[in-house]
Amino acid sequence: MTSMTPPSLDFDRCYAAVSARDRRFDGQFIVAVRSTGIYCRPSCPARTPTPTNVDFLPTAAAAQQRGFRACRRCRPDAVPGSPAWDLRSDVAARAMRLIGDGVVDRDGVAGLARHLGYSARQLSRVLTEELGAGPLALARARRATTARTLIDNTTLSMSEIALAAGFSSIRQFNDTMRAVYGVAPTALRSTRRPTQHPTHGRIRLNLPVRQPFSVAWLHWFLSAHAIDGLEAVHHDGEVPVYTRALTLPHGPAAIALAVSDDHVAADIACTDLRDLSAAVQRIRRLLDLDADTESIDRALHADPVLAPLIDRCPGIRSPGAVDPFETLIRTMVGQQISLAAARTHGRRLVDALGEPLPVAADHIGPAPRLFPTPAAIAERGHQVLTGPRRRVDAIIGAARAVAEGTVDLHAGLTTAQIRAHVLALPGIGRWTADYLALRVLGDPDVLLDTDLILLRSAARLDIDLTDTAHWAPWRSYVSMHLWHDALRETEPILAAARP
Repeated sequence: MTSMTPPSLDFDRCYAAVSARDRRFDGQFIVAVRSTGIYCRPSCPARTPTPTNVDFLPTAAAAQQRGFRACRRCRPDAVPGSPAWDLRSDVAARAMRLIGDGVVDRDGVAGLARHLGYSARQLSRVLTEELGAGPLALARARRATTARTLIDNTTLSMSEIALAAGFSSIRQFNDTMRAVYGVAPTALRSTRRPTQHPTHGRIRLNLPVRQPFSVAWLHWFLSAHAIDGLEAVHHDGEVPVYTRALTLPHGPAAIALAVSDDHVAADIACTDLRDLSAAVQRIRRLLDLDADTESIDRALHADPVLAPLIDRCPGIRSPGAVDPFETLIRTMVGQQISLAAARTHGRRLVDALGEPLPVAADHIGPAPRLFPTPAAIAERGHQVLTGPRRRVDAIIGAARAVAEGTVDLHAGLTTAQIRAHVLALPGIGRWTADYLALRVLGDPDVLLDTDLILLRSAARLDIDLTDTAHWAPWRSYVSMHLWHDALRETEPILAAARP
């Protein structure tokens, strides 16, 4: 039988990973076993199939499209997401980020294509060629994964799970789960004993992470940037817990993230269960949970100048964003002032213009509020924002552009597009544009070479920032390491961390 393994996946390398049951490759490709009709993760503990019976596919959707069912032993859907969507910036990778955020469920294939600047027909052809499945099949696979997670971890009814996972009907939910897992949804639950009974839309999920994983860096980053009233960081024993309110496509939500060495426990309260999958996707993006940190560390460690930085903080993450507009405004507010001052200005903005969070959020803290909408800042920002007139006008102008649809910021843009969009706005320079590409898009190859702290760190280490091509495509992580090196002597969180 002719192999289905696409040219983008090296058969011998993939088979070696499967033979070694190498967990590092979980989520990076799918193992489809023709003799059993099952697809698995590379580290599946079952007997290694013979080479003639196996194919390697880029996505679970590609396996499902070919009639394979998910292995109920290794759970190929319960792994970190593919780091390819972080590394790549082509249309397939950008589409996967938007599909993960639920764009197909909300806007259909036409809406996804519109975000990406393609026709629906062109997009379907590109995704099928690149990923082995079209946008509907990819969205279907995402819904099945979400549903399986909820079946295993909650006592939600099957109708509630179908809604939360994005299915349009119970029949579609039942048919999909039977096709993907080979049994009815109720049979999947009978093999588990979920103990969590969600109340007021609150659901707790454990999100897997790749190793190595620097908790201390994320702890510092989230703490240093937290705006009181919108977000906070506290401790549950030894574990830092980040809490915040956020705006999702169907309504507001509250999240609490307990960040441990080997997973993130996410407590999510949504006003609309349809937003659960989008919330999980944005959490993973915020914490950069899908990064292949072992490969990143290995590549950067080859440079003897960077090797000591990697040794001090293995598994550093490049934090992303939960909302592009919020990130734009916070970045503009923080230009040329200290982090503490930026947090103060941000708190005033949230207190004055942010709406109260209308969901049960006792785990968030007292009276959490949402970040202000573009329309609210455009209309009333002059009453709240202080500082140089040009900066205030620039912030309000940016909010107005987003409110009116002149500028559309989303995770499906390319780095060149987001730079062009924001550089066209008054008062925004290259650092802000680069920082947005790093945070909003998760671009792994942005070196913030005009940042003052980063420049000081590079000068102290005698690093030439004009010759950095050999660090590609991981220059965003070099930026994080240089920041970490500059701050570790003065920040207790980082000083106390040990690799």
